[in-house]
Amino acid sequence: MATVELRFSALPEHVRTARLVAAAVARRAGVDEAVLDEVRLAVGEACSRAVGLHQIGGISAPVKVLLIEEEKQFSIEVGDEAPHAVAGGGDGAGPGDPDGEADEDEMGLAVISGLVDDVEVSAGEHGGLIKMTWPTTPPPTILV
Repeated sequence: MATVELRFSALPEHVRTARLVAAAVARRAGVDEAVLDEVRLAVGEACSRAVGLHQIGGISAPVKVLLIEEEKQFSIEVGDEAPHAVAGGGDGAGPGDPDGEADEDEMGLAVISGLVDDVEVSAGEHGGLIKMTWPTTPPPTILV
């Protein structure tokens, strides 16, 4: 199992770099070429979401991206350190959400869910994590 870790300052201009790195590692891991655009888009959406949460929350910690190559799958984990409301904490709109930021967050998660068949989202008071997984194809065996 090989893992690549990428950390970047929560600035929108770094999201493009994360997308390019994710696509390159996914290609090397054996993700189908036809799916690479979806990988790029999903990573871009997840990283943009994390950057936005960090900027809104005034968090100086970097956004963390793990690219994990396993035997038959490739996973990308995008983590943020923004505190998230715990389930049962309200409907997301209210004094802490003056501009409907929760609605934008939900839309971003909906886009990711539309791009990735296997996605897990977890969040708590110490941050959130989006884990996206794609199947891989083993490289062809070359007989000499």
